[in-house]
Parts: sequence; C-alpha cells; structure tokens
Amino acid sequence: MGPARVSALDELLAAGVRVVEEGLSPGTSGNISVRDGDRILLSGTGVSLGRMRPEQVAVLDLDGRLVDGAKPSKEWPLHLAFYQRDEKHRAVVHVHSPSTVAVSCLEPWAGHSAVPPLTPYFVMRVGQTPLLPYRPPGDPGLGEDLRDSPWELRAALLANHGSVVAGTTLGEAVDRAVELEEACRITLLTSGHARRELDEVATAALARQWASPWGTRTPPPTLSAPRR
Repeated sequence: MGPARVSALDELLAAGVRVVEEGLSPGTSGNISVRDGDRILLSGTGVSLGRMRPEQVAVLDLDGRLVDGAKPSKEWPLHLAFYQRDEKHRAVVHVHSPSTVAVSCLEPWAGHSAVPPLTPYFVMRVGQTPLLPYRPPGDPGLGEDLRDSPWELRAALLANHGSVVAGTTLGEAVDRAVELEEACRITLLTSGHARRELDEVATAALARQWASPWGTRTPPPTLSAPRR
C-alpha cells in the first residue's frame, strides 16, 4: 500500500506554517488558498497563518460563495481571480512581506514587470510581475485588476500593499513568493547603483527554457463578473 494522500486542508495548514517561517507573513497579515476540485480552501479572516486551525479555514465555491467554514479573508477576490485566469493555477499566496511591500511603493521598472530582471532565478521561477493599481484592502476591484491584466503572469505586486503569487501546487506558490521577496530585496539593495540587469536576449532565453512569462501579453478569458 502506498503512502496516504495528504488532504488539501493539511497542505493548506502546513503551507501557512512555512509562509510564517520564511518571514513572509508578519502578525495576522496575508492569506493563502488551495483549489480542491470545485472548492477553494482559503484562510479565514484575521488568522495567523502559522497557527491556523481547521475551523479557521473557509470553503468557497468557484464563484466565490461561502459554502462552509469560517468567514473568508477579505482578499478572496484576489484568489478567485487567479483561479479564473488559468486552470493551471491551483494555489495562491498573498503576503505583505517587507521587500515586496517596499517595491510596491516604488514606480514600476516597466509595464510588464515592476521588478527588474537582476537574477536568472527571478525570471525562471517567477517571471514578469506587473504592478496593479492601488485599491484599499478587500476592494473587489483588486480581483478584477488581476483577472483582467493583459500580461501573462503568475505573480503581481499590488501598489502600496504587497504581492500575490500563484502556482500549480501550494509548494510551488510558496516557493515563488519566497523568490519574489528575494528579488525585491535585491532590487532595493541595488537601487541607486550602476547595476547590471539581464538583457533582452538573456531574459528571452530563460523564459523559453523555463516556460516562464516574460514580456508577453495574453488576452484575458471571457468570464462572468465575480461576486461583490
């Protein structure tokens, strides 16, 4: 008999602990979710991710309606938007990690990515990360901006707010959130210096090799409006 399958709930609770251990989620900030079939398991409102209990998890349907569990984080439109954008997205991490917040307060490096290509790992593992317009936390427009962004993406910065990252698994989504925080930290450390960025040839080669979005646009899918 093979090993027992880890449940989506267990994965979510373990990912919450890791997000805190990686220094990405100060206090009760941030929220994470995983798609499990036709359900979305999402951390509840005001929950410390590192101490999240099963009864503090909300269960939503794919239209964003609460079907069971705790009151969901007010940022649920961000999570729903990623799941609506692409069937491959199965997990979402939204955090207020220090370096991503700091870079989200700066003017973006370019339209397709607020973060410059300083290391190959950022291009390979995260890809272009556009800056979405400022909206108050919990504003449904945050989800609309993400869902309708013309850029191919699996991560974005929210102006003066933080980051949101998607993956095919929770582990991949957390890995990308960690890599994005590091890329933003390096951006801040090199700001104001005569730094070398990867050129267009190098970034294009990495993007092709690692199937990573860089400099590419994609038409958003035609979707019904999310629940307000």
